Amino acid sequence: MTRHARGASALPSTALPFDAAAPSETETATFGLGCFWGPDARLGVRPGVIRTRVGYAGGSTPSPTYRDLGDHTEVVQVDFDPTATSYRDLLEWFFHAHNPRANSPIRQYDNLVLWHDDAQREAVEAVVAEREARRGRLNTRAEPLDSFTVAEHYHQKYRLRSAPAVFDALAETYDDAAIRESTVAARLNGLVAGYGSVALLDEEGEEFGLPEDLLARLRDRLE
Repeated sequence: MTRHARGASALPSTALPFDAAAPSETETATFGLGCFWGPDARLGVRPGVIRTRVGYAGGSTPSPTYRDLGDHTEVVQVDFDPTATSYRDLLEWFFHAHNPRANSPIRQYDNLVLWHDDAQREAVEAVVAEREARRGRLNTRAEPLDSFTVAEHYHQKYRLRSAPAVFDALAETYDDAAIRESTVAARLNGLVAGYGSVALLDEEGEEFGLPEDLLARLRDRLE
């Protein structure tokens, strides 16, 4: 399994305590689940997830952009701590998060899993085989990852950007690149969208670098 510390260099030297404590080695998974804003938020609060970023993959068109996507699909890329969760765990979440017997008529919003190496390919093939044995043929696309293009900054942590008070507080410390690669931002992106739990916020929130009044407002969203 490929291990790396992708994205960590985007954080400033003044990284928030929760980000500074992130593991140095992670593994990466890439999924397409329709519009990438929603799954980006949902994955950001999953146990073991360290960073998320959205982008474009699964096609052959060079240099895709949101306005010129070509044959690519919107995807979420996740860096995770393999000591806290596993690729198989994320695969199970992925297959529960959509109807694998259907797919979008628009390639941009396909259900898609892109494996990064042979170990991930074997895991994908095993899960697909198990599910097809129980439920019949699946239509979810499963392919090797050939390339990944990071989406424009305004798509990164979109739900968080839609909560100006919380986003602006984080932006006092981090620029766009650091917000994209921040575990704190990934958590907040899910929490402001109503995912996660009060227990998660109480466990980790003190190290998010936010004023207590904003943390209290987040608790209100989750209760």
